[in-house]
Amino acid sequence: MRKMDNEQGKDNESSDRKRFSFRINLFFFSSFIIFTVIIVRLAILQFVEGPQLKQQEASNVTKNVPLTPIRGTIYDATGQNRLAYSTPVQSLYITLSKNYSDSVEEKRDPDKKLLPELENMAQRLANRFAEYGNKDEPKMTAAQIMDEMDRNYQRFSGFTPRLIKTNLSKEEVAYFMQHKSEFPGIDVVEETVRHYDPDTVAVQTVGYIKSYKSARETLTKYKEIQKSLSADSDPGLIYMDNESVGFDGLELQYQEQLRGKNGYKTVPIDPRNMAEGVDSVTPPEKGDNIYSTINKEIQVKTENAIMDQLRWLHTHAVSGSTHPYAKTGFAVAMEVDTGNVVAMASMPDYDANYWQTGNISTEKYKEIEHVYQNGTIKNVGSGQSGQHPDSTVLLGSTIKPLSVLIGLEEGLFTTNTYYQDTGAAYFGRNNSSRVRNSSGHVYGSLDPASAIRHSSNVFMVDMVGKRLYNKYINNTSEDQGVNVWDRYMKEFGLGVPTGVDLPGEFLGYREYARSKTESALSKLVYASFGQQGKYTPMQLAQYAAMIANKGKRMEPHLVSQIKDANGNVVQTIKPKVLNEVDFPDAYWNEVIRGMSTDVSAFNGFPYDFARKTGTSQQSVGGKLKDNGVFIAFAPRQHPKLAVAVVIPEGGFGAWSAGPVARKIFDAYDEVYGLDGVPKKKDATTTDPNTVKQP
Repeated sequence: MRKMDNEQGKDNESSDRKRFSFRINLFFFSSFIIFTVIIVRLAILQFVEGPQLKQQEASNVTKNVPLTPIRGTIYDATGQNRLAYSTPVQSLYITLSKNYSDSVEEKRDPDKKLLPELENMAQRLANRFAEYGNKDEPKMTAAQIMDEMDRNYQRFSGFTPRLIKTNLSKEEVAYFMQHKSEFPGIDVVEETVRHYDPDTVAVQTVGYIKSYKSARETLTKYKEIQKSLSADSDPGLIYMDNESVGFDGLELQYQEQLRGKNGYKTVPIDPRNMAEGVDSVTPPEKGDNIYSTINKEIQVKTENAIMDQLRWLHTHAVSGSTHPYAKTGFAVAMEVDTGNVVAMASMPDYDANYWQTGNISTEKYKEIEHVYQNGTIKNVGSGQSGQHPDSTVLLGSTIKPLSVLIGLEEGLFTTNTYYQDTGAAYFGRNNSSRVRNSSGHVYGSLDPASAIRHSSNVFMVDMVGKRLYNKYINNTSEDQGVNVWDRYMKEFGLGVPTGVDLPGEFLGYREYARSKTESALSKLVYASFGQQGKYTPMQLAQYAAMIANKGKRMEPHLVSQIKDANGNVVQTIKPKVLNEVDFPDAYWNEVIRGMSTDVSAFNGFPYDFARKTGTSQQSVGGKLKDNGVFIAFAPRQHPKLAVAVVIPEGGFGAWSAGPVARKIFDAYDEVYGLDGVPKKKDATTTDPNTVKQP
C-alpha cells in the first residue's frame, strides 16, 4: 500500500515538472514574440515614420498666424482717380494664452477658476475704449468684448488672435502700446479699410469685398482655394476668415493681383494648443495696383445722362405716352480698335462703401438689393419679377444690320436688289400669319441699305427670314436654317461670352434655339427683325464695334495695366481679336450706309456717325412693354467709339436711348477726341465741378 502511494507521488511530481517546464517555455516564447514586435515597431518608427513624425512635431511646436495683406488700388484710366483704395487703421487683437472655455473651467476648483480674470480684462478694455475711443462711435460693452474673445473656440482655434476692435483712435493706440503688459496677449496691429470713390463711379464694375469666411461659402473660386491649402502651403497664401476679399467686379476678377501676400507671425504652441509668445514676424506684401480703362469723367457723365433721361421719360411722352416705369438704364462705351471699355453704367447705382468692412447691414442690403448687380453683363431685374423687363431685352431693330449682312453673305439678295415694301409680310400655312412695319408704314421700293434706314420689318421677313428657311428646307434637318442663323449670331458675339474681364457674365437668351413648339420658319421670321434673341448691353456694344471695324470681334476689357507697389509694370493688357468674319467690303459698306436713321438728339453732332435705333416689344406680366435700344459708332469712316444703350420700358429707342448715347459721344470727344483731338484744354483730369446728380 505504501509502495503504491510512493509511486503515485512520483507520477504527480513528474507531471508537475512537465507542466512547469511547459509554462516556462511558453513564457519565454511569448516574451520573444513580444520583444520581436517591439523591436520591429521601433525600427518602423525609427526609419519609416520618423521623418514624418518629426515634421508633425515641428508643426505642433510652432504655428504660422496670418497677418492681413494690404490690398492694391484700382485707378481709373487717367491714373489720377482712385476708384477703390485701402487706408491703414489700427486694430486691437488678443491671443488667449490660457484655456478659459466652459468645458475646462467646470473642472477647476472654485479657488482656481480663470474666467473671472478674463471678465475683468474685458471690463477694463471696455472702460479704456469708452475713455479714449472716438466719441461719435457706439461704445463696446464688456459682454461684446467677451463674445469677440471666443473663449469656447467656436470660431477660432486656441492660438488664433481674436479681433476685438478696429479703427482705434490715436489715444487708444497710445494707451494700449504703453500699457500692453497690463493686458496679457493684446496686440495693436495695422490693417486696412477699403474705400470707394464717393462719386460712386462704375460701382458695379469695380465690385465690392466680403469676408473670406462668407465668400468661400458662396463662390466656387474661394471654395477651391480653401481645398487647395495644406500644411505645406506657403504661409503667405493662407487666408484668414475675417480677411476681406473681392466678391464681385474687378475686385473679384483680379483678386490674386490686388490681394498681394499676407504676412504671418510664427507662434510657439504648447501641448494645449495655446500660444507661448512670438518667435518671428514676416510682414505682408502690398498687392498690385490695377489701372482701369474706365475714364471717371466719361463714366460720371454717362451715369448722369441715364438718370436725367429716366426722369425726362417720366414726364414727357414717347411713342404717345409717358413712361413712369422706366426706372433702369444701361450703357456701354467701347473703343473700336482697342476694346477698351471707357464707360460702363448700370443705373441706378449705390454707394459701394456700404461693403467697406466686408459686411453689410440688413437694412443697407435691402436698399440696394435690386441695383448692386451689373446689368450691363448680367440679367438683372427691377425688383418686381414678372412685371417689368430685365436688363437683357430683345434687340428689336438693332439686329437688322446683321440680318442684312446674313442675307448678303448667304446670297439671298445682292446690294443692288430692290424689294417692294407693302407694309406687311405673310408666312406660314396658307400665309395665315402676318408681320407689319411699325405704325403700319409702307415704304415702297427698298434696297438693303434703305431697308435698314427705314427699319422695315417686312423686308427682313420676306428677304431674310423666309429665304434663309427656304434655302435649307431640303436639308436633312428642318432646323438647318436656324442653325445657320445661330452660327452668325455667335460669330458676332451674341449668345456667347464677350471675353470681358469681369466675373459672372450672362450669355443672353437665344430664344430661337430654345423653343420646342415653334416652327423653324416662325423662328427665323421673328429672329430676322429682332424678336428671338435677348442679349446684354455689353454684347450689343461688342456687336456694334464689330460692324464698325468690318468683321473683327474685339475682346472688351476693363484693365489696361497692372503695376506693383513700386510702380513697375507687371502686365500690360493688349488688344485682342477673338474672331473675324471675312465679308466683302461691299456688304459692310451697304450696311453701314443704311445705319443712318434720323435721331433728333444728334442734331448738331459734328461727326458723321452710324447708328441703329430699336424698339423691342415684349410681353411682360401680360402687358406689352416697349424697350428702348440704341447702337452707334462714330465717326462713320474712321470709327473710334461704339456705344450701346438700353432703357427698359423707355419706348422708342431714338427718343429714350438715343439722347444718352449722344452725351456719351460728347463726353468722349471732350476727353479723347473722336477725331483724335481732345476738345478740352486738359483732357486728363476730371472737372472738379462734375458731380453725379442724385
